[in-house]
Amino acid sequence: MKTVKTLITILFIAFSTIVSAQNKKSEKVVIKTHIICDHCKACETCGKMFQTKMLKIKGVKMYELDDEKETFTIYYNPKKTNVQSIKQAISKLGYDADEIKADPVAYENLDGCCKA
Repeated sequence: MKTVKTLITILFIAFSTIVSAQNKKSEKVVIKTHIICDHCKACETCGKMFQTKMLKIKGVKMYELDDEKETFTIYYNPKKTNVQSIKQAISKLGYDADEIKADPVAYENLDGCCKA
């Protein structure tokens, strides 16, 4: 009987953990940027930078770059970050983020094809 109660308790805890993990909400924001080149996602410099640094922004779970529309779609955890912090981080990568202009030093470090 003790074994059955223990097993039921363990199953209940496991089920509760799975359900609570699925309830973590993420939010989405679309941020306008300014991209000069038409190959940023594939660029040896910018593409790798996006892959490594965008996901290192605290709270960012996933991102999509639409170089035709010149937008970043960011999926993030609102408990860990906010839109303003994400925009600041994008600026530090050398790109405009809505009303926040690209950090001049980071912009100068971009490849020539990515600058006006």
